[in-house]
Amino acid sequence: MDLQTILAPDQLAKLKELVNTTNKSLNGGKGIKTTLDKNDFLKILMTQLTHQDPTEPMKDKDFIAQMAQFSTLEQITNMNEEMSKVLSLIVRSQAFSMVGKTVEINSGDGNISGIIEEVTGGEYPQVLVKGKYYDFSDIERVKK
Repeated sequence: MDLQTILAPDQLAKLKELVNTTNKSLNGGKGIKTTLDKNDFLKILMTQLTHQDPTEPMKDKDFIAQMAQFSTLEQITNMNEEMSKVLSLIVRSQAFSMVGKTVEINSGDGNISGIIEEVTGGEYPQVLVKGKYYDFSDIERVKK
C-alpha cells in the first residue's frame, strides 16, 4: 500500500512529522539510528542466543556464519580507522611541503594571495599567509 496515493500531501507531511516525533521520544530524543555498528551486531546476536528455542537451538553453521560476519565487520571498522589515520598523515605532509609556495586562498573576505610562511601540525593543519592563519583545505591554487 502506497501512502502517497491515499493521503494528501499535507496529510502525508503531518504523518511523517508524527512518526519522527514518536521515534525521537522512544529513542531518548536521538531519532532512529540509520547504521549499525559492531555493538549493535553483538546485541542482536546475544538477544538471538538468549531467546532461542531450547528444543531447536541455532545450528552450528548459522552461528559460525554470524560470527564470521561480525569478524568481517570488526576488521572493516579497524581498517577504516587506520585509513583515516593515513589520510591525516598525507594531508599534514602535503601541508608541510607547501611552505614557501605562493597560494591563493578562498576566505570569507574574498580570495587572498600570498606566500605560506608557516604550517601548524595537528589533524587539521593551518597555513600562515600574510600574518593570518587559514585552513589548509581553503587553498584554491598553488603557484611556484
